[in-house]
Amino acid sequence: MLYSTGVLGQAHNLSKKYEKPTDPLVVAKLAQWQDLKFGLFMHWGTYSQWGVVESWSICPEDEGWTQRKGPYSDTYNNYLKAYENLQTTFNPVKFNPEKWVKAANEAGMKYVVFTTKHHDGFSMFDTKQTDYKITDKKTPFSTNPRANVTKEIFNAFRKQNFMIGAYFSKPDWHSKDYWWPYFPPKDRNVNYDPAKYPERWDAFKKFTYNQIEELMTGYGKVDILWLDGGWVRPKETIDTAVDWQRGIKFNQDIDMPKIAAMARQHQPGLMVVDRTVAGQYENYTTPEQEVPEKPLSYPWESCITMGNSWSYVPGDKYKSAHDVIDLLVKIVSRGGNLLMNIGPGPDGDWDPVAYDRLKSIGAWIKINGEGIYNSRAVAPYSNGNVFYTKSKDKKVAYAFVLPEGEQGDNVTINIEGMGKPKQVLLMGGKQKVKWKAGADGIVVSNYKALYQQAGLKEAAGFKIVY
Repeated sequence: MLYSTGVLGQAHNLSKKYEKPTDPLVVAKLAQWQDLKFGLFMHWGTYSQWGVVESWSICPEDEGWTQRKGPYSDTYNNYLKAYENLQTTFNPVKFNPEKWVKAANEAGMKYVVFTTKHHDGFSMFDTKQTDYKITDKKTPFSTNPRANVTKEIFNAFRKQNFMIGAYFSKPDWHSKDYWWPYFPPKDRNVNYDPAKYPERWDAFKKFTYNQIEELMTGYGKVDILWLDGGWVRPKETIDTAVDWQRGIKFNQDIDMPKIAAMARQHQPGLMVVDRTVAGQYENYTTPEQEVPEKPLSYPWESCITMGNSWSYVPGDKYKSAHDVIDLLVKIVSRGGNLLMNIGPGPDGDWDPVAYDRLKSIGAWIKINGEGIYNSRAVAPYSNGNVFYTKSKDKKVAYAFVLPEGEQGDNVTINIEGMGKPKQVLLMGGKQKVKWKAGADGIVVSNYKALYQQAGLKEAAGFKIVY
């Protein structure tokens, strides 16, 4: 069972078979990542100029998120030509990754995942494999000293000790070896049978390998290779119970063992996240726009948009700080991480609303962060609007009371297996907490007065010492 965040898009089902990595460096990195809890995701490309969905409007599928809009939308080929021509006008002159780092850092984010290339194939890094890239002379921004934005973003965030994640799309709809111009594209998948044309598929595999190797060698230390586009997969891994996987007709094996071995040779301990392809190259799973209702038995991260869209849309409706904090609490109480997406605009900056939200989230994190970072899930995980975490040493538990619905004047905290409580404190409050431990758990009285006197605006965090 999953909580939905109410945003339409593609539901990415949880993989059914998790394989724990055996490489001790990967195991250690995964444990380190699980302690971080809160990360920044950024979808950015030429599409931000139109304020449309990232890549999907050039996909010839009749889905809600693939609808073409605007003056070029009447015919597919005219639209595709105009879309690809966006390269010639892309000039995000306000690009300043240090501004993003400062805001993300103050909000309590600890890692970043950036879209180095989405499905449309436009590379946001200085690849040598194609001229469809931000650093090509056809792109106005190529003359900017910071044109290689992936390198600039990774360097800026790394300086503030963020873990670095490279999002990379396995499918590439611009590549002549994925969507071969001889055939029209039919859907999101490769438009020819790789078994019939093995030389062409081999060329695509080499292209993909080379681009990933560029990212693994020329961009400093990378912690996460976040691979999207789960339809590019070996045919035997297709799960026919999943709607979108039933549409995969061909074997689209890009040789993940070879790619992962190369990537880890350059980046020891690298976490590889081959989304939805269960097995040794999906080191953690990535429910999209959803929160599992119960803890999962393996590492996971909910990737969720701050607005309604992954990519920049003018006037997008952003979640309130209250909603983001509630999401973070729910996710962490179930042992997961929250990867929160903000889409930069065509000028190279975020909507001012995003900065405002991060500032408010940061104010809450400064008070309550000790119950978020390095925490573990603890049964029963939640009761009503109260959500629980515990410290690694199991000496302290935390109860977050979400301001949802009517809250009575007493709060019951019922945490299993922690022993007899010695002290109950309200984080951010100086008032003494009146509490009593009984058969039904800890009962905190005069909650409303406590909340108001502490001047709290968001979820209240109680610290219980055992």
